[in-house]
Amino acid sequence: MVREAYPRHVRSRAILLGTLGLACALALGSGVCYAQIFGTVRGMVEDPQNRAIVGAAISLKAQASAFEQHAVSDNNGAFTIPAVPAGAYTIQIDRPGFQISTQLLTVTIGSAPLLKFVLQLSSVSTSVEVTAMLEATNPEASSPPVMVSESEIQHTPGAERTSSLAFITDFVPGSYLLHDHLHMRGGHQVSWLVDGVPVPNTNISSNVGRAMDPKDMETVEVSRGGYSSKYGDRTYGMINIVPRSGFEFANREAELTLSVGSLHQTNDQLSFGGHSDKFAYYASATGNRTDLGLEPPTEQVIHNQGSGLAGFTSLSYNLTERDQFRLAASLRQDHYQVPNTPEDQTAGVRDTDQEVDSFLNFSWVHTLTPGMLLTVSPLYHYNRAEYTGGANDPLITDDHRASQYVGAQASLGIVHGDHNFTVGLFGFREHDERVFRLADQHGLSITENEPVTGGVASVFVDEQYKPWKWLTLNGGLRMTHFSGEVHENAADPRIGAAIQVPRLNWVLRGFFGLYYQPPPLETIAGPVLGFALQQGIGFLPVHGERDQQHEIGVTIPWHGWILDLDHFRTAASNFSDHQVLGNSNITLPLTIESVTVRGWEAVLHSPAVYRRLHFHLAYSNQVVKGQGMVTGGLTDFAPPSEGFFYIDHDQRDTLSAGGEVNLPRRAWLNANFVFGSGFLDGDGPQHLPPHGGADISMGKSFGERFSVTLSALNVSNSRFLFGRDSSFAGTHYNDPRQFIASMRYRFHF
Repeated sequence: MVREAYPRHVRSRAILLGTLGLACALALGSGVCYAQIFGTVRGMVEDPQNRAIVGAAISLKAQASAFEQHAVSDNNGAFTIPAVPAGAYTIQIDRPGFQISTQLLTVTIGSAPLLKFVLQLSSVSTSVEVTAMLEATNPEASSPPVMVSESEIQHTPGAERTSSLAFITDFVPGSYLLHDHLHMRGGHQVSWLVDGVPVPNTNISSNVGRAMDPKDMETVEVSRGGYSSKYGDRTYGMINIVPRSGFEFANREAELTLSVGSLHQTNDQLSFGGHSDKFAYYASATGNRTDLGLEPPTEQVIHNQGSGLAGFTSLSYNLTERDQFRLAASLRQDHYQVPNTPEDQTAGVRDTDQEVDSFLNFSWVHTLTPGMLLTVSPLYHYNRAEYTGGANDPLITDDHRASQYVGAQASLGIVHGDHNFTVGLFGFREHDERVFRLADQHGLSITENEPVTGGVASVFVDEQYKPWKWLTLNGGLRMTHFSGEVHENAADPRIGAAIQVPRLNWVLRGFFGLYYQPPPLETIAGPVLGFALQQGIGFLPVHGERDQQHEIGVTIPWHGWILDLDHFRTAASNFSDHQVLGNSNITLPLTIESVTVRGWEAVLHSPAVYRRLHFHLAYSNQVVKGQGMVTGGLTDFAPPSEGFFYIDHDQRDTLSAGGEVNLPRRAWLNANFVFGSGFLDGDGPQHLPPHGGADISMGKSFGERFSVTLSALNVSNSRFLFGRDSSFAGTHYNDPRQFIASMRYRFHF
């Protein structure tokens, strides 16, 4: 036996620290960078004879707040506005002697389109020409994201509630809640980012609480695959939240939100903020409670209370014109009663789940020149879930886990001419403490304390090249090292292209990419492993999921309407899922040898029809099939003899359609309809019956400070099964009908 020179944990820590050190060295030693947490607005200003207009004043203003940035066109008529957070903006071009041009613009993280503005002389009565489709399409993205604004979150029925993810499921195709977890494109490993900084979490099954309240969000950017190497490895989705910053408020202004509804629910928040030329701040405190905390296992709502308290803050400070500091911090605690069936309630089962989640993201943004930017972002995330069995349970289960993540992200690049180049590094160290306890009514008890440490270190490079104005090529490489119970490496290339059809302005796109998703650190040993073996269940080391994704699509603009169609196929090996250990309520990871997800999606957005009505639709048709044995985690599963099986995430058709109409006297009405063809019934292959439902909300503003909203969720009170007890899930019904009334009042302090 040859002894290693250094233990594995020492070598892993050295690799991680070395990687982060290299990130800092590159950040300090390089003068060209474009951070992935922002977008860039750049353009050319010309007269009708295509001559450069010098000295034009450019103003970029957020549509939902007072955030504003400025630039002046140079001797070539060019301008650049760096470090623009994702969201919807109005851009205005003003030059004496020419007509003022005002256009709408949507900015996504990492984007840097080159826009062209042609200004008409003041004496000419005609409209301004904008050759780039500013609001309609993104001609450079291999897979365009879905953007959700603050007003859409506020007006979508039920979307403002702390536990709600309707701001995603109502707008993003193929997204739905199942077992109280968000699923996208057939999987539930999605990345959450706040202000472009990742909030790492490798535990995909033990948390049901939300890390951030929707009332604290200004813009949500959702990508569902097809994204470049700089956005990580979670194949199924990336959700970037731009939090409220304080620019939504006048100086020293506060907002009180109160609500009351069915099932003794309330969801209340006090927020305040303000801003100056250099400093902006936002902070909030939120409290909620309900008798319907989690998806119930029967049509009755029994032993299902939920409550929570949270605080959030967002700060930004411009030290100089070239240096900006940004901070986002959150602390949240949730308490859930685990819902019972009538039989459980009679037997005295009283299980609970308590969760704590906090994160701290800090970013230093340094502008070297209008075309060069540097961003370094240290991060911290703490996550705890404590499942506690009741004293009268036949088998008392305690499953307590606490995870800490410490890491950083740095990215460098340059946007120049036809190139948008990025290089960066990302890494974190994770420490998990997990305590299992199993006890019966006869006093027999087994306990296990399992501390585990691991980490991830990644380096990525990405290039976007535009050889012609109608063609954009995207390519990149992401290399990842994971250390934990297993040690793995991955090198994942990603390539894509977007073609803008002249005159029609259709955008054709294609993408191919490889992904590696690091596994959770969870494992079992000792007495709990012995308990598993007694039930005929083994436990194998869990390896990372490796995915291969193909996607093609087209975006079609027509008179303000936008139709986006795509077809995708994801082939996953070591597909990540979860499984319950016997009847213990201990959930542990599980990986399946091979899973294929294929489908096509459609997204439709309307302009303002008759200046009053906006319409949206999101549709997905997909199939999720598994094949082969369990390759990691609990082994209590054998594939069927026919060679393949459907995953419990499989639902063929998922539709969400809705709209909003602006009514007289500052009132509005919003409605949304959802349809699902039915998830897998048990272990399949049959599926549950189709289901549907409708939600409605209406509101009215009284002046500038006071507004009220009335909402009805599941108007028809239709009840149906989301899923019946299967190998990888549980039995869950949809929520019953609920009525909610809320008010919002803004005041100075």
